[in-house]
Amino acid sequence: MTVTAARPSAPPSPQPIVRASPGAAVSGAATVLVGAAGVALGVAAITRPLAALRVGWLLPLAGVSFEVTGTAGLFMVVTGAVAVAAGCYSVGYFRHAKTAMATLSVLPLFVLTMIGVLAASSVTTLLVMWELMALVSLVAVLSDHHHAAVRDAGRWYAGMTQFGFLAILIGLVVLVHSGGSESLSVLAARAGAAPSSTRDAVFVLTFIGFGAKAGLVPLHVWLPRAHPAAPSPVSAVMSAAMVAVGIYGVVRVDLQILGPGPRWWAMVVLAAGALSALYGVLQASVATDLKRLLAYSTTENMGVVAMGLGAGMLLADYGHPVVADVAVTAALLQVVAHAAFKSLAFLAAGSVVAATGQRDLDHLGGLAKAMPVTTICFAVGALGASGLPLGAGFVSEWLLLQSLIHSQPGSGTLLAVVMPIAVGVVALTTGVGVAAMVKAFGVGFLARPRSPGAALASESAPSMLVGMTMAAAACAVLALAPAVVAPALRSVLSATPQAVGVASPHFGVLLRLPGIAGSLSPLLLAAAAVVATLAVAGATAVAGRSRRAQCRAVALWTCGGGPLSERMEYTATSFAEPLQRVFDGVLRPDVDVEVTHVGASRYLVEGVRYRSVIVDAVEVRLYRPLLGAFETWAGWVRRAHSGSVHLYVAYGAVALAVVLAVAR
Repeated sequence: MTVTAARPSAPPSPQPIVRASPGAAVSGAATVLVGAAGVALGVAAITRPLAALRVGWLLPLAGVSFEVTGTAGLFMVVTGAVAVAAGCYSVGYFRHAKTAMATLSVLPLFVLTMIGVLAASSVTTLLVMWELMALVSLVAVLSDHHHAAVRDAGRWYAGMTQFGFLAILIGLVVLVHSGGSESLSVLAARAGAAPSSTRDAVFVLTFIGFGAKAGLVPLHVWLPRAHPAAPSPVSAVMSAAMVAVGIYGVVRVDLQILGPGPRWWAMVVLAAGALSALYGVLQASVATDLKRLLAYSTTENMGVVAMGLGAGMLLADYGHPVVADVAVTAALLQVVAHAAFKSLAFLAAGSVVAATGQRDLDHLGGLAKAMPVTTICFAVGALGASGLPLGAGFVSEWLLLQSLIHSQPGSGTLLAVVMPIAVGVVALTTGVGVAAMVKAFGVGFLARPRSPGAALASESAPSMLVGMTMAAAACAVLALAPAVVAPALRSVLSATPQAVGVASPHFGVLLRLPGIAGSLSPLLLAAAAVVATLAVAGATAVAGRSRRAQCRAVALWTCGGGPLSERMEYTATSFAEPLQRVFDGVLRPDVDVEVTHVGASRYLVEGVRYRSVIVDAVEVRLYRPLLGAFETWAGWVRRAHSGSVHLYVAYGAVALAVVLAVAR
């Protein structure tokens, strides 16, 4: 009897890189230059305000206006730093100029449009740059468009990004109509005088639009499709920088321009963040496609960011501005840390794909010896994504927990109920996230290789290693010395109404929180870990020397099965099976067992085929019914298009009569 397990096949992976391309060097250098310019502008804006720039002739009627504020400066530094690492990496990655020509052309433009979004000082400029960013990123996603799965990912990404753009467009048009100006600084000064219904409508629409770009549930469905389909440098820029641009929109419009708002705004942001964090980490824990796993991890991390922003809004509304400041600081620091460790993780995953031709964790393994630098870099990124000590994401999650735990007792029933639940969500998210990253690193890089591609893998090109090393260095700096980003965080907080005049957390060798009995020293924590590791290693070596003389080497008993092989190892599927069983009600896997009998016998079994497919439950239960209803409606509309000119003239006459009646 044979038992086989079938899982859904991943989209075809790019072939291993084989030859250099001059176009890759030009594109990589251009991306590095644009990213470096973004870092320079961002640092300058953080230290002092930059002069505004207006080019009236560039866009008819409205022109374009740019002004880099302190808030934009922080996100510009993040975007530019990610672009520098991705640009260096892309020189070695894009050796197949024929298949990557579109991406080579648009990668620098992609970074430039993101910087344009961050620098926009008027609504028209913001909308134009936002749409350019969406179009350029779509071209980058469709770089390998001859595969059906990539084209499908492009359709989903285009649909979701246009839906988000439409929501932002309507919301900002309503805001401009109410404020009487399209300047963002003028709108910030006049938004408080707008009717509450107008502010509520603008908040809902803009949060939906910016949340779709940030990958918040249920608007996240483009991430697990677009990231695996896109080339790895593009995936790194999208996941580390573009989703941060979505968070920038929430901070700039919903917190700084519209805020402070009513209490239910905070609850919406907090609930969306909690749902995104939990759902994203659960999907990541059971994913076997390495880039799909990292995409869901992005949803999880953006959920943590939204939780910090929502908690800050709620605490400020209850009259606790100091603790609210800590929560918003945690959210902003999480954005910076996520950019570092997620760009590193995607770049390392791209090295694995380039060396093995595989993204499926069940077909990887044994890469630690063949690709030592890539293995170390992925481990650093996975540690940061896990939120554990010595990782880039630890300090931000610690700050978030401190703000949630130290909410003042007796402030209100809502706060007393919400904050403990939020603490539980963060704790559960961190625990399951650790399991997901242990699976990705342990199954993907350790033990024995499970496929010929993994067995024949070799280390990546030098430029790819340089890009990964840059991101790894950023992770180390954020893990050990988060004080480097303190001025940037203060510049954002100073422009947020809830935090004006409030003492911000003190970043130094010892991280102190104002008004909270809690402190942390990442450097001392790292030193203690190093000392403990050296002590354990020394004690083990001394004990091992004394035991070696008394022991003799014998073959390991393997139950008569011969030497250990890769078939005896844990796979990603088997590793995640316990978690999948616990959360079956949420994940809802599609399981099918097919039994083949010998001849006409009911008792002799020839083979058993087991198939388990885990799909996105939100996509199945929300989007597919909506798409079905839309197709039905489109069919009805199609019947009205008979091709008769007289009928079309009648349609126009009726429409004109309706418009005149409404206008009157």
